[in-house]
Amino acid sequence: MAYEFKLPDIGEGVSEAEIIKWMVKEGEKVREDQPLVEVMTDKVNVQIPSPRTGTVSRIAIREGETAKVGETLMVIAEDGGAAGSAPPSTLATTLTQTPARAPAPVMSQPGSSQIPIQTTATPATRKLARELGIEIATVIGTGPQGRVTDEDVRAAAAKPVLTSQKPAAPSLSRPAAAGKEELVPIHGVRRTIADRMVRSKHTAAHVTHVDEVDVTELVLLREALKSSGEKRGVRLTYLPFFMKAVILALKEFPFVNSSVDEQGANIILKKYYNIGIATDTEQGLVVPVVKDADRKDVFELAREIELLAGRARSGQLSLDEVRGSTFTITNVGAIGGIFSTPIINLPEAAILGVHKITKRPVVKEEKIEIRDMTYLSLSFDHRIFDGAYAARFTSRVIETLQDSRKLLAEVL
Repeated sequence: MAYEFKLPDIGEGVSEAEIIKWMVKEGEKVREDQPLVEVMTDKVNVQIPSPRTGTVSRIAIREGETAKVGETLMVIAEDGGAAGSAPPSTLATTLTQTPARAPAPVMSQPGSSQIPIQTTATPATRKLARELGIEIATVIGTGPQGRVTDEDVRAAAAKPVLTSQKPAAPSLSRPAAAGKEELVPIHGVRRTIADRMVRSKHTAAHVTHVDEVDVTELVLLREALKSSGEKRGVRLTYLPFFMKAVILALKEFPFVNSSVDEQGANIILKKYYNIGIATDTEQGLVVPVVKDADRKDVFELAREIELLAGRARSGQLSLDEVRGSTFTITNVGAIGGIFSTPIINLPEAAILGVHKITKRPVVKEEKIEIRDMTYLSLSFDHRIFDGAYAARFTSRVIETLQDSRKLLAEVL
């Protein structure tokens, strides 16, 4: 008996996933709960186990391709069924979901006039192209590994036809000088980041408020607590202190810890504090989440931040570890720069950029002193609150960072 293994609903608005790696092959026996496939969704890689014991009859979606939730990924011939085969109706369904493949594209060589053209597309996309009168071989795909999507076909159909009297303009999608340019497909984490950033800019009314903060006392406090952290096996960075100061301000300014509902009719004030930590990885920006951060001391926060950052860089985060954030901090201090204008991590209301701490001459009580200074930049959704509210929130964060007694009471 054949069982169609479909992409499961893996939660919170996830509608599709990219197949990163198959861990089994056609004709191979599998057991229940054995890892079958690694998929990428919501900026994390997830391994999906087998729901059945049997033999892999057919793999319907290949590595690098994208599957929708509910779409058949593979067919498993269960014990007692015919291995390597499926009922005609099941097999036909599977075949319609397997993209027809053209020969491998020809790669341009230096001095060559050949242009690589990718014509991989699903049967449904090819049918749409025929209905719209589009030669699919002429369509440049924007899907994974150059796959031609329905949107690519519709876009091609919407373009005006150029007559022979009007020479066609050169395509911006093709190299202007063979051998001197490289085409890098936008897929995987990079595609997810691109889609999320564009959606954020098109949805939220972005404004960025910037202020500077004297963190001289914070620098001294961290130095005093570093040995305590080492005894606990924790590397104490500045980020847990900023997180504590942010949480105090969020409790006083609840609209910063909120979101707008999907209908845009209500603001949802959140009475819990899950802080996202923007993390730079080789695959791109990932935002793991420290859950219930207000209930943890500075050493617990430091330990969890280090753990999550390590899992992010090794691609081992679970879906739960990247979901549910209410506010995000992006710390670019170790990289450099004066300040930035970060993009809001929807559906959150705001994101705080923390920057490099440097020693600068500062006028303090009419005297010039060398102080440890940094900039904070708060990008916020102007639909939810105004600039004055944002400024007061940032000022409260600064007041806490500059008051070592208040901060010490919170971090321990």
